[in-house]
Amino acid sequence: MILETIVTTLGADGTPHIAPFGVTRTGDDLVIAPFRPSVTLNALEATGRAVINLTDDARLFAGCLTGRRDWPLVPATVIVGVRLADSLAHWEVEVVRVEADPVRPRFHCRSVHQEAHRPFAGHNRAAAAVIEAAILCSRLHMLPWEKVEREMAYLAIAVEKTAGEREREAWGWLSDRVAVFRADMLSQAQSTGADAGGKAKPQVRS
Repeated sequence: MILETIVTTLGADGTPHIAPFGVTRTGDDLVIAPFRPSVTLNALEATGRAVINLTDDARLFAGCLTGRRDWPLVPATVIVGVRLADSLAHWEVEVVRVEADPVRPRFHCRSVHQEAHRPFAGHNRAAAAVIEAAILCSRLHMLPWEKVEREMAYLAIAVEKTAGEREREAWGWLSDRVAVFRADMLSQAQSTGADAGGKAKPQVRS
């Protein structure tokens, strides 16, 4: 099972970092698998610790993908680390094994402490759509434009029908990100004569 979470880490110099991650639950292990290069990967290699945050605020996912990472943090309870101040729950984990890979190593972690902070208020289709759109935005450089356009149009239906204020704000951030990406692609195509549906160069990931 893959859980959509927010992972918080501390770098070797103590700098906090926030990133959305699909964390795989495999038996007793919680697997975090960041691509190289990655700030989260560097932190896991340096400290062997992370906090997996469960949240119902879709803005966290959209914000991290659009340069908005300044979310309130508080110290973790057991490990040296930080967690989201407004998480529903959090799991403090330590790395127990690493599957080495030149592209995407897998960090197998075990929970050393878990806390619940407030109840889950229920599912919302717009929040799920925002998370899907955030994942889509993380892959803009890998996907043909037609697929991006088609999926954003479909996800917009759930946002229009069921979103609250937080989901609409998050959707606006992602829509702006997609629009900027498209404008950059068109400009690049005009200057090089390439197909406007092409793909951009990869960027440093979370």
